[in-house]
Amino acid sequence: MNPLVSVVVPNYNGEKTLAACLAAVAAQTYPALEVIVIDDASTDRSREIAAGFDCTLVNLPENSGPAVARNRGIAASRGEILFFLDADVALAPDAVATAVRILQDRPELAGASGVYSTTPLFDDGPVERYQVLHAHYWRARNAGLVKAGYFSLGAFRREVIAEVGGFDDHLPANFNEDTEYGYRIAQRHPMLLTTGIRGHHDDDDRLLPIMRKFYRRVSSVVPLVLAERGRGTTGEMAHRPREVVTAGLTLGLLVLAPLSTWLLLGALASLVAFACAEPRMVRFVRREAGLRFIPFFLTVHFVLNVTVGVAAAVGLLRYAASPSFRRLYQHSATPTAATAT
Repeated sequence: MNPLVSVVVPNYNGEKTLAACLAAVAAQTYPALEVIVIDDASTDRSREIAAGFDCTLVNLPENSGPAVARNRGIAASRGEILFFLDADVALAPDAVATAVRILQDRPELAGASGVYSTTPLFDDGPVERYQVLHAHYWRARNAGLVKAGYFSLGAFRREVIAEVGGFDDHLPANFNEDTEYGYRIAQRHPMLLTTGIRGHHDDDDRLLPIMRKFYRRVSSVVPLVLAERGRGTTGEMAHRPREVVTAGLTLGLLVLAPLSTWLLLGALASLVAFACAEPRMVRFVRREAGLRFIPFFLTVHFVLNVTVGVAAAVGLLRYAASPSFRRLYQHSATPTAATAT
């Protein structure tokens, strides 16, 4: 007998992608599905679009963020398995069936999450192509048992959700609530990240908003990461330390290069070290996007690694200076529980 799967889709102003997302859910090969769309007070046509599909539409009265939206979706759902899906992701036809099979074959797992495909849902230019390729690469690189949850496309057992409680809706909106929740699950149960579950993602396509998002998430996650290191549940990294360090060192030496030719040579050597820090990634980009795309890819990658380094440094300074910042995630152990029937 096929267990009922509840596909939980939080949405805010997702009119560009929501129809593609829900159409892909409707095309799933798995037969026992219900779809819950939680509209987080959108101001676009999202509710009208959702109403055209076979789904339960939950309308929130005010914009409250993905933690509140997912919790409301959990409360409205009936499935034994909860498949969390972002509104800007269109699943491969067998994604839900693959997730169910994995959870049935491996009862020790709390959940099974997937990776983004190597091509975007809507191709809006080279920055988005960078984003999609890098997101696929680092998730595929970490495939296997993981210590972080991936809730943009991932299936989790209802009993696990009931055990750990809901997403922490005390945190500010889009403030690493997914990272915190994944760590909370990892303290109790193993989770799987697999390339067998896939979806096309419509990622950000402008560099400055991506930099702002990286800065906000990385600087604010420092207290959580430091706390989880002590518990042994720190999750996988999208940007490796050697990339962040060599990118930051390159920029620092370039700033000082007018003082000495040696500093300029040091900057060039550090830049070469950065470009060679992840040769497997470069080979992957060449295979997927061609040789000519590599310089652009590495340029964006350099900028974002510098952003990550600056954000981490700021986060560490705030951690050292601010007791309230150090306690930011401490209440997450007892979040507002979502009803899990």
